Amino acid sequence: MRNSIKNNPAALDTYLALCREFPLASIRNDRHLSSASKVLNGLLARPKLDAGSREYLDALSDLIELYEDEHVKFEEPSDAEMLRFLMESKGVNQGGLVSDTGIGRSTISEVLAGKRPLTRKNVAILSKYFGVGQGTFSLSLDD
Repeated sequence: MRNSIKNNPAALDTYLALCREFPLASIRNDRHLSSASKVLNGLLARPKLDAGSREYLDALSDLIELYEDEHVKFEEPSDAEMLRFLMESKGVNQGGLVSDTGIGRSTISEVLAGKRPLTRKNVAILSKYFGVGQGTFSLSLDD
C-alpha cells in the first residue's frame, strides 16, 4: 500500500471498504475471475476515483492479469480477421485498399478469404498504411 493512502484517512477508508466488499486475494478460478472483472468494470465506470479506489483498482488489476496470464488463452486473430478489422477501423473498402497500397485485388481477396498468407512485402506495406507494427500480422515463411 502506498504512503499516499496510508497518510490519507479518507482514501484509506475507501480502500478498506472496497476490500471488505471484494477482498484482494489470488484469483482461484474462472468464476472468481468473473466476479473480480465485474468489480473492476464497476470501478472503471466511475467518473472519478479517489486515491483509495485507484490503489484498490491497481491491485485488483494485477490479480486479474496474473490469473489471465496463467489460465486464459487468447487466440491470435488470423491475418484475414486483422486485415478486416483494420479496414473497418479506417473506413476503407477492398477497392480503396488496393488503390491506396498497390497490393493486387486478387491478393487482398485471397488474404481476406483465408486462402493466402501475407508476404513480408505486403506486411510492410499494410503496416505502414494502417500505422501499426509489422508484428500485427503473421508472416509467411514462403515469401
